[in-house]
Amino acid sequence: MSSLTHFPARTRLTRTRLAALGRAELTLLVRNRTALFVAVFVPVLMVGAIRSSLDSVELGKAGTTIAEVAVTGGIGMALLMVVHSNLVSAFVARRESLVLKRLRTGEVTDIEIHTGIALPAAVLTLAQCALMTAGGVAVLGLPAPARPALLLAGVLLGVVLLTAVAAATSAVTRTVDSAQLTTMPLLLVSSIGSGLFVPLSVLPDRLASLCELLPLTGVMTLVRAGWSGGVEPGDLVGATLTAVAWIVLSVFAVQRWFRWEPRR
Repeated sequence: MSSLTHFPARTRLTRTRLAALGRAELTLLVRNRTALFVAVFVPVLMVGAIRSSLDSVELGKAGTTIAEVAVTGGIGMALLMVVHSNLVSAFVARRESLVLKRLRTGEVTDIEIHTGIALPAAVLTLAQCALMTAGGVAVLGLPAPARPALLLAGVLLGVVLLTAVAAATSAVTRTVDSAQLTTMPLLLVSSIGSGLFVPLSVLPDRLASLCELLPLTGVMTLVRAGWSGGVEPGDLVGATLTAVAWIVLSVFAVQRWFRWEPRR
């Protein structure tokens, strides 16, 4: 009975700590004009870039359109730029300024620290995805998402996945400046091989099968399925399992190698 009585109090304390960490992180993001510009404008601008890059690609056999690929690719870029790239820099910056070390000396748990730092990026990503979805329907003339709940589930799964990947990547990132290098491999691989710019269905079968194992491919499969529908249940299960497997692997890497203070 005592533990049940204390549970709501602990929940309120957790929410209070997360809100405080989220506000502090949002303040730092707003003050960093470069990071704010990249987080807010680059994913939206990428919709136009992806659309232009597909002008000479025949997508009829893939069962999709240039506008649809551009919007879903923009959602993928929002996940990569706002969540992954931004959070790698944030984790490294807080580590090097000893913020992470000071936070651990208090009552805040490790998962609360990671979640609190990630909250502004997560909220901004959801807002951008909603904006791009509305823009795709209103401006590009796309039909409304066939399965919006599945689209939202894909985005949320992507936020969790790339937060964990960002925390793991920060372990091999020495400075904030070097974050531009350590985040580049996932950005390039995902852009080419996870269906952001070109659907996997237009790639050779063997190459497409390999690309299905990439970290962001499962998320993008769910996002595209949420928009267009018509995906087999087995494909959805496989995409979800792939994303969950990468989350588990990334969480293990964070628990094993994440650094809470600068290297000596």
